[in-house]
Amino acid sequence: MSSATSHIVSWFEIPCVDFERAVRFYETALGTTLRREDVGGQPLGIFQYDEPSTGGCIISSPTAKPSADGVVVYLNAQPTVDAVLARAEQAGGKVQGPVIELPRGIGYIGFIIDSEGNRIGLHSPTNG
Repeated sequence: MSSATSHIVSWFEIPCVDFERAVRFYETALGTTLRREDVGGQPLGIFQYDEPSTGGCIISSPTAKPSADGVVVYLNAQPTVDAVLARAEQAGGKVQGPVIELPRGIGYIGFIIDSEGNRIGLHSPTNG
């Protein structure tokens, strides 16, 4: 490789069928507000982020379909994975399996199936 990068992921998109339902789900589950924008006729719900951090959004597009079988995006679970799992369930999502402690102090992960049927990972440095 000819140049180093600070992070490999620069942007992510989570597809949805029902845009408003998906935005409400993530706002509730993550305890945040998404910025709504329209880009090329496609609604986006953009997660809060500061440059140079990775950004991403919820997108309603005829070319993107929700799936529990594809790539997994890990979202920041604050204050803990357990807290986000509980909020996700209250928001209509499904918890998939137990919280897993990663080796070497990397933190904790958990998985949900969101309101649209996407499998999403959650990560937090602590879970206590």
